[in-house]
Amino acid sequence: MNTTAYPIGKQAAYLNVPWESAYGYAQAIRVGREIYVSGQLSHDDTGNLVAPAELDNHGRPRDFSDMEAQMRRTYDNISKVLAQFGATLDNVVEETLYVLDVDAAFAAAGKVRKDAYGTQRPQCASNLIGVARLAMSAQLIEISCKAILGRGAEA
Repeated sequence: MNTTAYPIGKQAAYLNVPWESAYGYAQAIRVGREIYVSGQLSHDDTGNLVAPAELDNHGRPRDFSDMEAQMRRTYDNISKVLAQFGATLDNVVEETLYVLDVDAAFAAAGKVRKDAYGTQRPQCASNLIGVARLAMSAQLIEISCKAILGRGAEA
């Protein structure tokens, strides 16, 4: 487990990607039974973006055809972070998808979310929000969420 404990009972989880130190943040924070997952994206274990969007000459995504691949990898990364606290996507109660193209995200989200959660009707509140830009130019989606551990999982 790659977590750190803090005086008020917070535990922090990390994936050891370069921007954790550069920006200065944790991938997730657990307080009691609640887990707050920072915005996740589609990176591999060394921090390289998976399925990066091709950029135009202004540094903006040329198309959004990699939305599904990025979304799938992002859910995989959320699962890795949750696992550090003994949780899974079944523990997620709310998620927010920040996307550059709402139509492309909406087209991919139904199938990808159902696959990720393993059910036709994922049991979590979900928000899909269009934004002008994300942290990395070739990034099309970022997902943050909140999860709650079952009873008996007190810190």
